[in-house]
Amino acid sequence: MKRRKFLTTSGVSLLGLGGIGGQIIPSPVIVRKKRSNTIKTTVLVVGGGPAGIGAAVGAAKTGVQTLLIENYGFFGGVASWSVGMCLNQMRPDEKPRGFVHELLLQKLQNYGEQAVRINTHQFFVNVEYLKVAILDALEEVGCNYLVHSKAVDAITRGNKITGVLISTKSGLMEILADVIVDCTGDADIAYFAGAPTLIETGNLSPQTLLFNISNVKNYSQRDTSEVYKNAKSKYPLLPGGQGSFILMKVSNCRHFYINHSGTRDLGNFDITDPVQFSRAECLSRRQVIQMVEAMREFGEGEMSGCEIVGASNQIGVRESRRIKGEYILTEDDAIKGSRFDDVIAWRSGWLDIGYVKINQMKIHQVPYRAIVPEKIDGLLAAGRCISTDHAGLSAGKSMGNCFATGHAAGVAAALSFKLKKIPRELEVKKIQEVLKNDGVDLSRGGEDQDSRMAM
Repeated sequence: MKRRKFLTTSGVSLLGLGGIGGQIIPSPVIVRKKRSNTIKTTVLVVGGGPAGIGAAVGAAKTGVQTLLIENYGFFGGVASWSVGMCLNQMRPDEKPRGFVHELLLQKLQNYGEQAVRINTHQFFVNVEYLKVAILDALEEVGCNYLVHSKAVDAITRGNKITGVLISTKSGLMEILADVIVDCTGDADIAYFAGAPTLIETGNLSPQTLLFNISNVKNYSQRDTSEVYKNAKSKYPLLPGGQGSFILMKVSNCRHFYINHSGTRDLGNFDITDPVQFSRAECLSRRQVIQMVEAMREFGEGEMSGCEIVGASNQIGVRESRRIKGEYILTEDDAIKGSRFDDVIAWRSGWLDIGYVKINQMKIHQVPYRAIVPEKIDGLLAAGRCISTDHAGLSAGKSMGNCFATGHAAGVAAALSFKLKKIPRELEVKKIQEVLKNDGVDLSRGGEDQDSRMAM
């Protein structure tokens, strides 16, 4: 790969000629210090959302050198930028799910009741505490990390990925690694490396820009349907239908976050297309303002005085590009509660295609084959970019499920290095042993779930 060369420069600015009193005014000398353009690590995790946190903690806990990188200035993904949406499926049936989930909970609880409130399987968090609790968890297991580091390309040798190219304030930089875990949510690294990917363009779940409001009195959920009915003609971007936007309390605070159907009625946007991503983002900004104004004008006594506190720094994406693995999880797997000999995680909740379709499902297992991409070696995937079809993705995108597949991918990446085998050649029993020692119950699968698991 050709690399740009950074040269030490000096000289006289042409703009300096004929300066004050006709003098030649020299421009400042720009000196770029020598620096390394390459970082090396054993395991590299790209993307610091729930899956990335799970992978980074899972790998680092084994004692293998691990680096987690993130595009934004904080970790947590949608859990952090959603401004208060609960972390769901973290404790299904109110039972601990494994080391990764419980480590994060412990770090949150260290900051007291303002940081986290547990409700059945959900962690309701204040995102500012969450961002710091994640750092605490990473540091406890000895994981290195970088923020403000955007992966822009993959470095490959034949059919093996050997690193990624990142964009930083110092320019482009290479990170070389023995094993890489793609936790970008959009399978960016797999795509850059040339691995086969899946995406149902024209049939994608909607995107949503979440936001906070305050000064709401005597809140009840039925208020939103009345707002929609009375305000839609004046505010055409209002997300449609009863239940299409929901107010929920943020941790133990006095303001609410609002989840809603987002772009469902505004068009189908493929966020891997930069033009469509831009349009979805900007329409969503306008939509939020219309929602707040509609609540102020038509919310009567309960919401008429509401005030916007802030919005997410990015639209939340429910579905985009995914890897094509050696197994593709489907809606049928979710509905019947499939089990697999090579199980490395399980997924709970409901099959929820973002305000488009919701079905009850069973707890179902994730096979190792679904996190190993076809053709490209040295790479694993976790979170919502594992190998699934359209509905299969929606059956497992809940944050607790992303932590779980991340945990498994991180352990597998570490074992790949330790055992000197590429990920697809690993004996899955070795991965299962480590996960069981980390408190993961891999026997689950096939159980019905009650209504409390719906969100």
